[in-house]
Amino acid sequence: MTTRSLPALFLSAAFLIGVAAPGGWTPALAQEQDDVPALLQDYVPVTDEMLRDPRPEDWLTFRGGYRLWGYSPLDQIDADTVGGLQLAWSRSMTEGYQEVEPIVYDGVMYFPHVEDRVEAVDATTGDLLWEYRRFTPDEPWNTTGTRARYRNVSIYDDKIYVATNDAFLVALDARTGELVWESQRADWREQVAQTTGPIIVDGMVVTGSRCNPSSPRPGGCFITGHDPQTGEERWRVNTAATPDQAGGDTWGGLARSARRHTSAWMQGSYDPELGLVFWGTGPPSPLPEPLRGSGKADLLYTNSTLALDPRTGELVWYFQHLPRDNWDLDHVFERLIVETEVSPDPAAVPWINPDLVPGETRKVITGIPGKTGLVWTLDAATGEFLWARPTVYQNIMTGLDVRTGRPIIDESTTPWSVTDPVLACPHLLGGKNQPSGAYSPDTDAMYMPMNNSCMDLSMSVEVAGPSDGYDVRAVVRHHPAVDAGTTPVGRLEAISASTGRTLWRYQQRAPIYGSVLATGGNLVFSGDTIRRFRAFHAETGDILWQTILNGPVSGRPMSYSVNGRQYVAIPAGGITQGASFLRITPELTTSTGSNTLFVFALPGE
Repeated sequence: MTTRSLPALFLSAAFLIGVAAPGGWTPALAQEQDDVPALLQDYVPVTDEMLRDPRPEDWLTFRGGYRLWGYSPLDQIDADTVGGLQLAWSRSMTEGYQEVEPIVYDGVMYFPHVEDRVEAVDATTGDLLWEYRRFTPDEPWNTTGTRARYRNVSIYDDKIYVATNDAFLVALDARTGELVWESQRADWREQVAQTTGPIIVDGMVVTGSRCNPSSPRPGGCFITGHDPQTGEERWRVNTAATPDQAGGDTWGGLARSARRHTSAWMQGSYDPELGLVFWGTGPPSPLPEPLRGSGKADLLYTNSTLALDPRTGELVWYFQHLPRDNWDLDHVFERLIVETEVSPDPAAVPWINPDLVPGETRKVITGIPGKTGLVWTLDAATGEFLWARPTVYQNIMTGLDVRTGRPIIDESTTPWSVTDPVLACPHLLGGKNQPSGAYSPDTDAMYMPMNNSCMDLSMSVEVAGPSDGYDVRAVVRHHPAVDAGTTPVGRLEAISASTGRTLWRYQQRAPIYGSVLATGGNLVFSGDTIRRFRAFHAETGDILWQTILNGPVSGRPMSYSVNGRQYVAIPAGGITQGASFLRITPELTTSTGSNTLFVFALPGE
């Protein structure tokens, strides 16, 4: 395979001279040590069993485990001691979008930056062990629309895996950062890339994709399975059903070339007992029905949960949360896998399947998978609709069919004009968006970051062309019935996974556009757009600790332990889409700040 990257750079490689090259630079002279960094010399390969049942001191996968709970069982930092948290160390990151979540294995932290840069550092000090920088002279993110953002890397065996902004899957040596193999998944010139790392299950690297709305790639985006040792592609599934596939008749007769987008740009969850990965998908493009030309067709498999066999890519079941999306309300976010008593409270949950027997213990897919802010609970084995409830205000749907979960669309919220916008809620940034929620098995509650917002939505063009994007114009606003000067925007809500009841709700004027961490110390960590990072009591919502960071707190908090000392890490600063909500809170400001990884701990000896 062709090497398209720069070599890993070691901390001990103190001397490096670069010379200019067309489109970038190449190393002219590098003095490197031959040995693996001392902290990695006794590296033990990561096994499937370790990924299924990770040690509490490690944070081996995105969101801390296959179930995407965003939960750490560590409890050294708890409701009684959290007030003593202090900064242990920090480290600068590459400038750009901040949506990162590190992983930690055996005292080593691995984390990505924008522009496909990866670092391995000592998790107790932040000292550099190795660095990988991908050589991308053409800056593909300007074409693909990813804006160079990246969220996480994955670890398995002796390799770190990265799905890149130029549509490659890359495997690095976990000890040195050296490139082991790379496999091209698509041509980035067709506006295809990825911004989230893969999931490794049962010896298969499963990876989603991001296709720009204006991507000319027919058949929508895709999910792939690759061999972790060689990079060989084993299977591929398109996310937009093509005319020759099941569901292919749900696109209103559109040709394959007109079935676009349907990106699967976040990471899926996995249940080893069922042998299924659960992946979310996004909307079609263009968005407005008059431009799309598909009428009232459902457009499978847009805005759906896909249950796939990770060994073959076979679609076992699907559930469509929002057919014929006209609003850019992606449903690609975390599907939490929870085993709980299913007893939805009719006082809190308006849509309950009448065939449900309350009190049964079931393994369910739950959470807020889409921007509408609805909590959906499905049977994990079959995809059967169990119950759903709203959180933030939405007017896209007037209700659901309680037997099937199929939404009833309010047609008055669909944009049909360039000049006459409609009121649609929530705004196309959510509701709930890519910042991840969390689930605690200690409280059987999910903790969700959200924003209250609406939009004036109109078409941006009269006639769709072959390379148009979403083709809508959205202006963020408050709902006209509320006080625009005092209405809270940011919301953190604790919801029972069993009953659907709201256990507590924290609201504030400032937007909350960062992910959530729950811990065994009865804590929930969350940050906001105006630089506050907080610890809440998991049962009451009381704020127990707060600090002010250098910029928006839009990264993903996580926790780990080394030598008996617990740490909480949070990437902050940089650019965040959450700043868009500040347009409706003009009295509030923030600072972009330099992208920085902050790590906190209790005072050490």
